[in-house]
Amino acid sequence: MQKTINIITLGCSKNLVDSERLARQLAALNYSVVFDSNRFTPIVIINTCGFIHDAKEESIQTILQTVQAKEQGKIEQVFVIGCLSERYANELRSEISEVDAYFGARNFAEVLQALQAQQTDELLHERIISTPKHISYLKLAEGCNRKCAFCAIPAIRGAHVSTPIELLVKEAQFLAAQGVKELSLISQDLSYYGVDLYKKNALADLLPQLEAIDGLEWIRLHYLYPNNFPEEILPIMQQSQKICHYIDIPFQHSSGVVLNAMRRGFSEEETWKLIETMRSAVPDIAIRTSLIVGHPGETEQEFEKLLQFVSHAQFDRVGVFTYSHEDGTYAAQNYDDIISQREKEARRDAVMALQNEISLQKNKKIIGKTVKVLVDRKEGSSYVGRTQYDAYEVDNEVIINFAKRLAVGKFYGIRIDDADAYELMGVAP
Repeated sequence: MQKTINIITLGCSKNLVDSERLARQLAALNYSVVFDSNRFTPIVIINTCGFIHDAKEESIQTILQTVQAKEQGKIEQVFVIGCLSERYANELRSEISEVDAYFGARNFAEVLQALQAQQTDELLHERIISTPKHISYLKLAEGCNRKCAFCAIPAIRGAHVSTPIELLVKEAQFLAAQGVKELSLISQDLSYYGVDLYKKNALADLLPQLEAIDGLEWIRLHYLYPNNFPEEILPIMQQSQKICHYIDIPFQHSSGVVLNAMRRGFSEEETWKLIETMRSAVPDIAIRTSLIVGHPGETEQEFEKLLQFVSHAQFDRVGVFTYSHEDGTYAAQNYDDIISQREKEARRDAVMALQNEISLQKNKKIIGKTVKVLVDRKEGSSYVGRTQYDAYEVDNEVIINFAKRLAVGKFYGIRIDDADAYELMGVAP
């Protein structure tokens, strides 16, 4: 009898890709696979996140809730995989022993073996898409070679390992055949993609091959490290009809003192030069960055420098995280975490308040213009979509008051007639 497996994915889009690959393997073995955090099925697999404190807490709470459902007879088996399990497998086995088995972030073949099954290598490039069918991710590499003081990812995921171009193209072709229109390229560090295989960054070699795939209309770049940024991709982006004029690049801070404490490997001067280079090569580029406040070494003076940086840089999109002392990181082993959580949150709120005003002013400039929008979903009496300058689930949205029926997953020219800090409002012609 066919059994149903529910895969609950926590954390980042890289985890999501792992879950989708596992789902395809399970489906080939005659399991019915769903992605629904609120559903009880005979077997539940929880793909956990162990990156920062809040993510770890969410993962633990999800495990506990699922175990409780098992004790009530609603679930037969619970398996835990992913980053939290990779970091704390022994502790989890001891403290939450009701889980049937724990696996790390890189040994999914063992998950299949626990279900009396074997991995099908011929299907490794295939996935069951859990996002809306017109959106998907392409993971270019696993692991990371950087030595950032605050980050535990290299310890969890290991060294950087790039996927060869020909395999990525094969996977992208598969996704396009499933109806994917927007493909976001992800890894821990796209700036390092290909260095281990081709002795150079190979994004400039990969992008034209992805552009040539029929069906793909938007290609988006996420997580490019500022150090050794591949500037050769910028003219490709500017000339392309498919590569979104969008870069996700985590600068993390602007102060030289804090950047040194973070072991980021680049300076404030290099940061400004790179921003200028990107905007010169692609004048309408949307730059998304991530920042960390409250890192050891961030005095009030250094935080003021960060505020000035945000004000002057005028980023299009910003995410702010409060520093978290993580087990095994350089920062946790060498620095004292002396800034209170209350102060960290106050600094985060100050940065976001500044960015809110920047975003509002930028959005107001779009009022009266007609922009290309990809419709993601219908919501009440409106449709919700995004421009090429906005990534799925993390950036601005366009609220479309429609006069006719629109199709999810299709592109439309939308006239913008109002805006707030994180939304554009418009009408379909």
